[in-house]
Amino acid sequence: MSGDEYLRYVALGDSQTEGLGDGDDLTGLRGWADRLAEKLAAGSPGLQYANLAVRGRLAAQVHAEQLGPALALRPDLATVVAGVNDLLRPRFDADEVGGHLEAMFAALTAQGARVATVTFPDLARITPLAKPFGSRAAALNDRIRAAALRHGVIVAETAHHPVVTDPRLWTQDRLHASPLGHERIAAALAHALRLPGSSDSWTCPLSSPAVTPSGWRVAATELRWAATFLGPWLGRRLRGRSSGDGRTAKRPHLLPWEGQRT
Repeated sequence: MSGDEYLRYVALGDSQTEGLGDGDDLTGLRGWADRLAEKLAAGSPGLQYANLAVRGRLAAQVHAEQLGPALALRPDLATVVAGVNDLLRPRFDADEVGGHLEAMFAALTAQGARVATVTFPDLARITPLAKPFGSRAAALNDRIRAAALRHGVIVAETAHHPVVTDPRLWTQDRLHASPLGHERIAAALAHALRLPGSSDSWTCPLSSPAVTPSGWRVAATELRWAATFLGPWLGRRLRGRSSGDGRTAKRPHLLPWEGQRT
């Protein structure tokens, strides 16, 4: 299937798919799904696009809240990216999360949609304090690959390429991609989908090396990150709150893609 055959694109997921880190809530969020829609529209000017993602959602919530509306929109292309919020929780079950992802893969492909997803990098390569989550990311990626193989889902393998953990591809919270990171994710999916004009150039390192702290500055940087981002995140979890409380999808209906920020 070529890019000009995709006329209805629906994105399911959490904050990354919503676009956090690429714009803001005042000026509007862009994100990799919007960027992918733009690439699709280059070959298909009639493209219609919906984004059902809501920040903070667990895989089970994406499954329960977004799959039904997505099926009702009858997409010919869908992206399903979820699970990072799960692997950060104390009680992470890779089989349970993988099961929710597989259920979405199965339902969407059974309806005739081409489905694409991504694998996740080891967070410890982005922040040393996330080392305990490395094995979780590997386990989740194994489930994603196996489920994708069973249902003919396209996988953009973003887990292992060194550039994926370049700090410039991430915001200061190290959990959300920066505008440059969102562009690389969109390019990875475009390449996996074999869209016209796409290539593996997204895997290339940035033209200049990243400047990283050394010596005592490493510890200082990590402590500052923990106080500024990790602490508030844990506080919300302990209070049973989510950054997505009270929020709904930013683009719940299929609308013509016109290049505008949503």
